[in-house]
Amino acid sequence: MRPDFAAPSAVEPTAPAPEAVPADDSRSVMTESDIARVLRRIAHEILEHNKGAADLVVLGIPTRGVALARRLAALIEEVEGTPVAVGALDVTMHRDDLRRQPTRSPMHTDIPPTGIDDKVVVLVDDVLYSGRTVRAALDALSDLGRPRIVRLAVLVDRGHRELPIRADHVGKNLPTSSSEKVRVRLSEPDHVEDQVTIAGGETR
Repeated sequence: MRPDFAAPSAVEPTAPAPEAVPADDSRSVMTESDIARVLRRIAHEILEHNKGAADLVVLGIPTRGVALARRLAALIEEVEGTPVAVGALDVTMHRDDLRRQPTRSPMHTDIPPTGIDDKVVVLVDDVLYSGRTVRAALDALSDLGRPRIVRLAVLVDRGHRELPIRADHVGKNLPTSSSEKVRVRLSEPDHVEDQVTIAGGETR
C-alpha cells in the first residue's frame, strides 16, 4: 500500500531581509529662525561694545565661520548704513594637530585691503569647543598684523575648553558631553536649511 504523503508545494525563495539602516538620533537645537535671531543680537552686541562700526574688521574662520562673518557684517551694515570690512582667516598651518593629521589642506585667507593693524578684529566661528582652533587663529593673526583688540563671536559654545579661551559673543550656550557631536549646517556653503543639531552621547 502506498504510504500517505503530502505533495511538496512550490515555495517562493525567501528574499534576504534588507539591511537595517541606523537611526538618525540627531535632534535640532537651533532652527533657521533661531540662528537669524541670535546673529542679529550678536551684531548689535558688537556695535555696542565697539561704539559703532569704526575700525571694525570681521574675520570668519573657515568654513562656516566665514558664512557667519558675512552675515554679521551685512547685519552691522544694515544698522550703521556703512560697509564693514569682512574676510576669512585660515588657521590650518597654525593648528597643533598637524602632526596627527598632516594631510590637512590649507584654506583661503582673505584679509580686507585696510588690513588689521590697529583695528578691532572680531573672529567668527560656528562652534567653540576645546579652544584650540581659536588659539591657532590668534597665531595666524599675529603673522598678518597687530590688531588693537581681538574679540570672538561664536554661534554655539558647547563647553569642554582645554585652553583659557572664552567667547565675547555667544549665540547659544549648549552644555554637551564629550561623546556628543554638534553639527552646524548653513545654506551657504551646505546648500541646506540653516540648522544646528546634536547627536550621540550615552544612552540612558
